[in-house]
Amino acid sequence: MRITIDSEVCIGSGQCALTAPGVFAQDDDGYGTVQPGSEDGAGDPMAREGARACPVQAITIADD
Repeated sequence: MRITIDSEVCIGSGQCALTAPGVFAQDDDGYGTVQPGSEDGAGDPMAREGARACPVQAITIADD
């Protein structure tokens, strides 16, 4: 799995970081980021839920 966040679409709601804090975080401006080293989901079962929680679908999960 490969997780990316489209920074042009993200509105900074923080739902991803609240749902899967081991995978997602927010930068200094409040926009979603993928935690360093967690681009593959880091084995966190909540990674997909974090992506689904995004109200603007800014998060993409591509299966390998």
